[in-house]
Parts: sequence; C-alpha cells; structure tokens
Amino acid sequence: MQLKYRITTLPFRHPFTISKGTKTHQSALVVELEHRGRKGYGEAPAIAYYNIPVEQMVADLEQKKIFVEKFAFIEPERYWHYLHHLFPKNPFLVCALDMAAWDLYGKLRNKPLHVLWNLDPAKAPLCDYTIGLDTVDKMVAKMKEKPWPVYKIKVGVPGDMELVEALRKHTDAMFRVDANAGWSRDEALPKITRLKELGVELVEQPLAKDDWEGMAQLFRESPLPLYADESCVAEQDVLRCLNHFHGINIKLTKCSGITPALRMIETAHANGLKVMLGSMNESTIGSAAIGQMAPLVDCVDMDGPLLLAEDNANGLTYEQGRVLLSLEQPGLGVTVYSGLFPQD
Repeated sequence: MQLKYRITTLPFRHPFTISKGTKTHQSALVVELEHRGRKGYGEAPAIAYYNIPVEQMVADLEQKKIFVEKFAFIEPERYWHYLHHLFPKNPFLVCALDMAAWDLYGKLRNKPLHVLWNLDPAKAPLCDYTIGLDTVDKMVAKMKEKPWPVYKIKVGVPGDMELVEALRKHTDAMFRVDANAGWSRDEALPKITRLKELGVELVEQPLAKDDWEGMAQLFRESPLPLYADESCVAEQDVLRCLNHFHGINIKLTKCSGITPALRMIETAHANGLKVMLGSMNESTIGSAAIGQMAPLVDCVDMDGPLLLAEDNANGLTYEQGRVLLSLEQPGLGVTVYSGLFPQD
C-alpha cells in the first residue's frame, strides 16, 4: 500500500461552543491508502479534551509509516488489529487508517459498505442538528436558519434550563440534550425532570466521566434515558455502562474506528443498551462512515457537514433529518475534492 496524509482546518458556520469551550475551526487528519489502483480515505478530527492533536497523529504516523504501508492488506479487521498494536496510544490515528481501509475494501469489491454489511439505508434513524451554546437570540436564530425535526441542544452551563425553555417556545421539534459532563450530582436530577416536561428525548453525559457512583444513582431515578459519551470511549467501557446509563454514544474517532465500533454496537445491543452513533464534527468523509453504519443503531448525530462552512468531499445529502447516501459509489460512497491531495 501507499499512504498519503493531509492536515485540514475547516471553519464552522458559527462558533461552536460546548461546556468545555469554543472553537471556530475543526482540525483533522485525512489519510489516503492506495492499493491495487484503488484509493481509500479516512478522517480523524482533533479534539482538545482527548489530548491528541493532529501534530501528534502526524508524528506517530511519520515514525511508523513504513510499517503502515508494508502490511499485506486483505480485509479491514486484520488491518485494524495490526494498527491497534502499532499505535496503542493513538486511537484517533488508528481510526483514520481503519476508515480508509474500509473505504478501500469496499472499492476493491465495488460495493458500498452498507451493502457488504447487508444493511438498508432507509432504516437509519433521523440525524439530529446541534445547536451550540450561545445567547438565546443567537441559538434561536441558528434553529430558525436550519428547521429540523430533531435538535441536539448543548447545555452544562449556568442558566442552561432557561436556554432550553426559550428554544422550546420556537419549535415543536424533538430535543436531545448534551451536558458534556457539565452538571453536578445535585443539579442533574432536577434539571432532567424539567427537561422531560420540555419534550426532551434523552440526556447525554450529565455527570463527570468518572462519577460512576453518581451515575448509578441518577440512572435509578432519571425520568429520561441517559447516554454515555465521555464515559464510554473504547470497547472495554461498554459493559461498565450497564446500570449506569441507558445507552452509549459511540464515536469512531475516540473508539479507534469502524472495526471496533461494529463490535461495540453488537455488545451494547446484546446487553440491552441503546446506541447512538455520534460525530466529532467530521467532514463528509468521516460522516459518510457513520452514515454507512447508521441502520445498526437507535440514534444518529452526524451533522458535521451541516455545521462546517467548508467540506472535503461530496456524497452525502441531508433532507430534514434523513441522511441520503450515494447508493452506487463503493466504499464510503464519497468523492474527495480534487484539491485535497493535489499531487494525485
């Protein structure tokens, strides 16, 4: 195989604010794997609170690039295991390479991934649209700019209930709420009780990621389903979420790719946990990987291409929450822009 990579920095349409901070651009590593005349693409965004910047991804990749290329590629699962041991401390980089391997695998067989997995894209749940933290007027304006059947509302800061109450006055759409670990034990239950009255479907990561005692109590008392995000990073975290959360949010980047995500979905459902496939503001490349898997899960949050002002590829269409995949393009079903790897 031949490996190429590119660092991208795509601007948001609006500054993106959660309880952990604000950003105006999303940096990511995009990789290209070429084998037998076909090219596969993968993406891994950099997220500050996971402490894996793109510079670290590049440094690790450069150090072991020869080993990445020398692997005798046959199918993605074996490649993921190889990468997992090659980069044991960099799941983000493993994700980008694993995603590219799956894209390549589909192209070598000339089939979209959902066909290889025997999935029906029409059975995928609706994708939500995220409203980042801001003033009430600006959050309402963002919502009106993008009429949508399901919104994810970022909370986890003082006055967040007033924000949700204000937004509810402007739409009957379903709300999902994401606290990003921003609530204390004392405030979580009263807020969740109020959110149920406001037509909220679920609450994501209400407490600190390591507050398992608090989550066990909240799980027993919550009137709404609770989904783990920061508390469920990798495969070994799935079973730990039992009796603490009603569901988990799987993000390809944090769990190290499509290969482990497929296993996590199976394990979660086998043990009665709901599954959300979440995003980390990926472009169409990373979002398409989520879209190919979407029929397997209960909730989907893959709105990166809607939040970003620029993109890296085409092949996804969003229509009022429905994600329409390219049904004929193989692999991820995307075509990268010609300028992404201009040397090609």
